[in-house]
Amino acid sequence: MNTVSTEQLIELVQPSLRHLGLDLVDLQWRPGRSSVLRLVIDSAQGVSLDDCERVSHAVGAVLDAYDPIAGRYALEVSSPGAERPLRTELEWQSAVGRRVNVRVRSGDAEMIIEGRLLHLDDSSVEVEARDRNRRRLTTLFRADVIAARIVVDI
Repeated sequence: MNTVSTEQLIELVQPSLRHLGLDLVDLQWRPGRSSVLRLVIDSAQGVSLDDCERVSHAVGAVLDAYDPIAGRYALEVSSPGAERPLRTELEWQSAVGRRVNVRVRSGDAEMIIEGRLLHLDDSSVEVEARDRNRRRLTTLFRADVIAARIVVDI
C-alpha cells in the first residue's frame, strides 16, 4: 500500500490497544523522507513505560503483518502527559471518570468548573464538583467550553 490514511491506521492499531486495556488518545501520521507514526495512549490507571513498550511491540507486529506503510518509518508511543488539554473527542472520552478543569463561557463572562467528569455526549458534559462537604452536579454545554484539561489527583 503506497498511501495510507490516518483513519486506516487507527483501524489497524485500535484492536491491539483494546486487547492491552489501553485507549488511543491520538494518532499522528507524518509521511515523508523521515516518516513518523506517533501514538498517544492512556488508561484509567495511567500509562507506564512498560505499557508504551508493549504497545510498540504489538502495533509493530500488526504493521509488519499488514504492511500498510511503504518504506521506513519511526513508531513513537507515549502517554499524553499529566495535566494535558482535552482537544479531541478521544481525549474527552478517555477523561470520563477523571478530574477535569473546564473553562466555560457564561454570557459575557468566563467561569471555571473543576471536578470529576461523569458523562459526555455530543452536546454536553456533566461534571461533579465539590463545595466543602457537598457534591454539585453541573451540566455544561459543549459549545460553551473554551478549554479543558485533566487535573492530577494528589
